Amino acid sequence: LCQSVFLGINRSDYMFDCGLDGAPALKQIEINTIAASFGGLTSRTAAVHGRVLKVLGRSEEASRLLPNNPARGLALGIARAWELYGSQKAVVMFLVEEVQRNIFDQRCVENELWSRDIRVIRRRFREVFERGCLDAARRLYVDGQEVAVVYYREGYVPKNYDQQNWEARLLLERSRAVKCPDIATQLAGTKKVQQELSRPGTLERLLPGCAQAAARIRATFAGLYSLDMGEEGDRIAAVAIAEPDRFVLKPQREGGGNNLYGEELRQVLEKVKDSPERTSYILMDKIKPQPSMNYLLRAHSPLQVSECISELGIFGVYVRQGKEMVMNEAAGHLLRTKAIEHADGGVAAGVAVLDTPYLV
Repeated sequence: LCQSVFLGINRSDYMFDCGLDGAPALKQIEINTIAASFGGLTSRTAAVHGRVLKVLGRSEEASRLLPNNPARGLALGIARAWELYGSQKAVVMFLVEEVQRNIFDQRCVENELWSRDIRVIRRRFREVFERGCLDAARRLYVDGQEVAVVYYREGYVPKNYDQQNWEARLLLERSRAVKCPDIATQLAGTKKVQQELSRPGTLERLLPGCAQAAARIRATFAGLYSLDMGEEGDRIAAVAIAEPDRFVLKPQREGGGNNLYGEELRQVLEKVKDSPERTSYILMDKIKPQPSMNYLLRAHSPLQVSECISELGIFGVYVRQGKEMVMNEAAGHLLRTKAIEHADGGVAAGVAVLDTPYLV
């Protein structure tokens, strides 16, 4: 490793689980350590809902909407990493998809950086492969411009990588540039690591002398179970096959739309139960949220009241230089709402919509 500054932009997602006793408790769904999206667009959502309420003569209700600007918080983290890199002429590079469906979300963060006189370029993996290089000090140059920070909005699904793109990723990892995330941080966001963190004693080992903090964090964990080969994995696989509606089967994938439920979960586990392939999944207790009635405003869809459930994401930004934590802050929130008939899938999949918490 050559980089000395590390930048993390994470989003930890939660739902309210009513559980067996019916009392709502916030339970973590997952943590996103790469390309955690909608920090930009959700920075505008409260203003939209506030305007609607005021037009309807509901100024009192409009005042209950939380101010929220994750775009600014994410940009502050990137700007801090850029400063610590130590070159005024270096740029921030957004690594973006070939076809960009979520460009305006990214532009909100980009505009915050430009307002701080930090130059931003946007490049794809293939452009890094074709026009990127390292100098003797392992500074990264793309199109002749020194890159201080690489902010990934791409690279989180297997289809993002052919041999050329792996070469580009390796070039980036070998460089001095601050990667958001570096490869280790991306791997730390996998479902398997989430499951291992839930094992008794693990949080306490990572947070020595912080028993109360460990207990508060652990209280947000849903039941998470290993499908490793052996007695423990055999037992939980058998339970899930017998009672598939109790669980969600999660592969080591990002981006939504990959989880398995119900009969589909049972069929997959039946197929892989005696194979090492089952270790590429984890099992999680299925959360039982309390639905609410709401209207989902979507293009080409009728406007009608639906039973809905919501997922709350909390953005976090940290910057570390060597072993010193320079910045570690919450940066805002994201609320996504969807109709209860959709088990999986988010905004990009066309299932959920951006929403705003209403304080009561």
